[in-house]
Amino acid sequence: MSLSGENRSFTTSRRGVLVGGAALGAAAVATGLPLAATAQGAGRRRSGDPFTLGVASGEPDQNSVVLWTRLATDPLAEDGLGGMSGTVEVEWEIALDERFTRIVRRGTERTGADAGYAVHAEVAGLKPGWEYFYRFRTGTHVSPAGRTRTAPPPGVLGSGLAMSFASCSQYEHGYFTAYRHLAADEPDLVLHLGDYIYEYKADSYVSPDGNVRDHRGPETETLANYRQRHAQYRTDPDLQAAHAVAPWLVVPDDHEVDNNWAGDVYEKPEIPQPNFIERRANAFRAYYENMPLRRSQLPQGSHIRLYRTVRWGSLANFHMLDTRQYRDDQACGDGWKVCEDAENPARTLTGPEQEAWLAEQFRRSRARWDVLGQQVFFARRVNGSGAVSMDSWDGYQGSQERVTRSWLDAGVRNPVVLTGDVHTHWANELKADYADPDSPVVGTELVTTSITSGGNGADSDPADDPNLALNPHIKFRNNQRGYVRTRITRDELRADFRVLDRVTEPGSPVRTRASFVVADRRPGLTEVTPR
Repeated sequence: MSLSGENRSFTTSRRGVLVGGAALGAAAVATGLPLAATAQGAGRRRSGDPFTLGVASGEPDQNSVVLWTRLATDPLAEDGLGGMSGTVEVEWEIALDERFTRIVRRGTERTGADAGYAVHAEVAGLKPGWEYFYRFRTGTHVSPAGRTRTAPPPGVLGSGLAMSFASCSQYEHGYFTAYRHLAADEPDLVLHLGDYIYEYKADSYVSPDGNVRDHRGPETETLANYRQRHAQYRTDPDLQAAHAVAPWLVVPDDHEVDNNWAGDVYEKPEIPQPNFIERRANAFRAYYENMPLRRSQLPQGSHIRLYRTVRWGSLANFHMLDTRQYRDDQACGDGWKVCEDAENPARTLTGPEQEAWLAEQFRRSRARWDVLGQQVFFARRVNGSGAVSMDSWDGYQGSQERVTRSWLDAGVRNPVVLTGDVHTHWANELKADYADPDSPVVGTELVTTSITSGGNGADSDPADDPNLALNPHIKFRNNQRGYVRTRITRDELRADFRVLDRVTEPGSPVRTRASFVVADRRPGLTEVTPR
């Protein structure tokens, strides 16, 4: 059962357990052991069931992983507490097999209103590079089962890592079918790069195709608001399937708090919002409660430490960045501008401490691939008037250049930037000097489209796409919804840009619109036949 890529054959029953809708709970079967003894009928969600928000895991290292659930018998309760009261004991167990006949760890956690009835179990003492199954119990109720895994040990390259990444799931704009397809791909690891929820009240952000379902509650500002909104998203069975199939690494972008916020500055500073710092604290607390994060990431008031490196043996380092909390305000009033201040080297997107931390991670890296999991467009991107986005790295060109220089100075073997935010698929070659067409390619950026945000979108013809003509280092763009599926090996990183024709109706099929390969020690993109 090694998880370094050697164990990739999964049974039909496993697929049914992990992506089979109501069957998500079917793995909880009686085995005669204490927790399992109450699991008969666990595939049926009974009245008063507190496991309506599913299960998740995350932050894997070679010996441990975080297991998550959140209790809610009434997920959309306006007080954000999901119909729960008092203090609740929740048992968890983790096993080597999906039938839970070989249980290796179990424990009990307490949760209550102060934690939003969330459970975070940090399970240690696990084998490196191994597949596990887990579930929870309270009273007579047993949760759906999830699959997780630990990272390989240092020094191990293994035969490969299946990693998918996603971003931007506006609940009102469509159905989360892309999450269901991501789960069906059975990745080893999932990265979510922000805009996991959206803060707007119903119908204040309408897609070009119209909204197909509504947010519950007002625009999120209070802790109860954010808890309710996270719970609404978590009730979606397709999202639950994606969480249950593999461990996740997560970073927020702006909509988990407020659109285009920057540091201590909210979206529209011309409209007084004296409670913004309190609002940010509420958002961070709810984000922590609803994500499989470690106790070390527990927010302190309006601050949460989310930048970190997660190592996958010697194959890959995942440097997860925070591009909101420490940035200067957007230059020139935000938007797309020709703006001299965007070139000011003193301006920062990451803040000096995070930037120095990242440079040190690059210097210490011995990984085959160094992957930046982050939120906003990294490559230079100009429009027909020569303007660039003030909300992206282009609006902070000093940061953009310093981070690029830091991986070059450190001799990083294969730098790859992963990006969300823009609701469109892109594949970009990163340049040492974007003003010089002959400047060498020094890295690669893969940008995922949205899960739903923006509605159905439409396919794009590269021959007629002005973005590619104006920016020759951009090799691909597509405006359909979906996600990116990758396979990382010692020799190459392959990226499949997965798309759906429609998200305004459930159940749209998925296909690979384009595929690219990044070869070891050869930054840049080679298009290959999709599969």
